[in-house]
Amino acid sequence: MAAEHVDAVVVGSGAAGAIMAAKLSAAGKKVVILEGGTTVQPREMVSADIYGRRLHWGGPAPAVRLATPAIHTNFSTGWQTGGTATHHYAAWFRLHEEDFRMRSTFGRGNDWPISYDELRPYYDRIQTEVGISGDATAEVWRPAGEPYPMPGLPTFAQGAVIKRGFEKLGMRTAPLPVAINTREYHGRPACLYDGWCDAGCPIGALANPQTVYLKAALAQGAELRTHATVTRVLTTANGKRATGVEYVDADGTRRMQPADVVVLAAFAIQNPRILLNSANAAHPNGLANVSGMVGKNLLVHPTTNVYGMFAEETQPAMGVAIGQLVSQDGYAKDPQKGFLASYQWLIASAWKPNGLLGLAASRQELYGAALDDFMHRAAKHIGTLQMVGETFPVAENRVELASDKDAYGFPLARVVFSWSDNERALYEHASGEGLSVLRAAGATETWRGPLVNQHLMGGTIMGNDPRTSVADSFGVTHEVPNLVIAGPGLYPTSAAVNPTFTLHALALRGVERILRAWPG
Repeated sequence: MAAEHVDAVVVGSGAAGAIMAAKLSAAGKKVVILEGGTTVQPREMVSADIYGRRLHWGGPAPAVRLATPAIHTNFSTGWQTGGTATHHYAAWFRLHEEDFRMRSTFGRGNDWPISYDELRPYYDRIQTEVGISGDATAEVWRPAGEPYPMPGLPTFAQGAVIKRGFEKLGMRTAPLPVAINTREYHGRPACLYDGWCDAGCPIGALANPQTVYLKAALAQGAELRTHATVTRVLTTANGKRATGVEYVDADGTRRMQPADVVVLAAFAIQNPRILLNSANAAHPNGLANVSGMVGKNLLVHPTTNVYGMFAEETQPAMGVAIGQLVSQDGYAKDPQKGFLASYQWLIASAWKPNGLLGLAASRQELYGAALDDFMHRAAKHIGTLQMVGETFPVAENRVELASDKDAYGFPLARVVFSWSDNERALYEHASGEGLSVLRAAGATETWRGPLVNQHLMGGTIMGNDPRTSVADSFGVTHEVPNLVIAGPGLYPTSAAVNPTFTLHALALRGVERILRAWPG
């Protein structure tokens, strides 16, 4: 069943899809957004652990099979309008200049097909449109750019206590830059600092698609269809152009959405799966995959938390979920450390009893009376640091098609990933440093969590060479000029900062190229 032809179909209503749809519809293009999940708006959100869990995955079983237990994929997903960005923690950092030139400088990994200077104007424009709170002067590691439009986060007791430890070790901190309002901005209220970002922010102080770009796209006439699971991209017989997408609606009916331009802005695992499932006579190994790079170079951020218990009260429930302060004193890539990777510290997350960053999750070995005693003490006296690190792209870390299929008869995604010695050495170094900071701050007990992952990137990387990449620097696939990829799947390297700010800047640059060259 074919729908009416439109100018552009955008697959996914998350961060990347929302901005693409907003800019296309603002230019007068007729846009349809296909979202596999349900509709969620701020007025429906509830600040509670049990509600927050629904935003991570609320639909059918995820279409992912993990070949190795090294990483987790479910917590980085979202099954609703806004996708994962609905409940993201809004740490918005710019990549550093050296992040764009890994292979040129260090002989490992990939170079980006653009430089920081090329992306800088888009960072500046995005931060004005969205609103970021921070202190560019105190953030001495930040590359050049316009000051933040809002002042930085306040420091509550937990942040002040841990900051003391950094200062004793001669390390610098700054307010953590966040896409969360510290004052009213563009009609959205200031944050209450009650730490419920994981539940989506019902008041709208957190910048997610529902409050910024998706809201704008819908106001400009874009059509949003939920419960629309895209199965494949359709092409002309010779495979040289995309003609639209096939999707399955809530009733299980298979439908087609014709369009002049197709934008894949789904989850970083789902985009490769759609491309591989789009194989046809002209593209027998999957669409945009003559290089064999679709699914390859899957990236994550290696991470761990370190914890301390303090005699003084730390008010750990106060603040925002991601933290109050940041330190990037360890960001420089220096092989003399015993590993080659950047890392940063996110300081003083807001803590709740349970959930993704919950008190109970920090001591998984405790049960019964011991857990009860710990929870009573931790509720007022705990402090935490989170390390966000860098991993190198390798072809062996990949998304491929599984042998089993979903309810619609399409192969599931199979994820293969393993840690290297480089990430393990980073973990040992950084976790040791974090424990030292907490002890210097006066912690009476300290412990660390395991090496885990956050943020999924890569799998459809961009580059100048069609033999080693899937898309160009605008997200346009090398093989199909009206098929565009948006989101962190384009990243050739992971860097060591949260990816959401950069994916917005890339999407803005990409969509403006589409409009200049329409229909692309």
